[in-house]
Amino acid sequence: MQDFKKLAAWQKSMVAARHCFEATKYLPREQRYGLQSQMRRAAISIPSNIAEGAGRRSNREFARFLRIAYGSSCELETQALLALDLDLGSSDQLTRLLTMIDEIQRILTKLIDRVLEDTN
Repeated sequence: MQDFKKLAAWQKSMVAARHCFEATKYLPREQRYGLQSQMRRAAISIPSNIAEGAGRRSNREFARFLRIAYGSSCELETQALLALDLDLGSSDQLTRLLTMIDEIQRILTKLIDRVLEDTN
């Protein structure tokens, strides 16, 4: 069991989630229950799954939840790219969010590899 609050992946994904909430404020009103809601749920899912996995008693379970967090990051990336392509929000904020997501994905990939090495 790990202290998830000390993990860089969790810390950075919390920052990205807050940034996502800020960035989605500027989406059009008609997207409030569509893209805005989807993006916020995906953003929250990343640190939530890291935390849940860290609380599990096995590295295999931890790795499984890290993979779920990675999948949520891909979902958020897709949604941010769509918002950017459709010019639905601040391109600066969406581009910054995409940069954060890329960094989180790289950190998660390394963390998953490290956790899986510890299972062997």
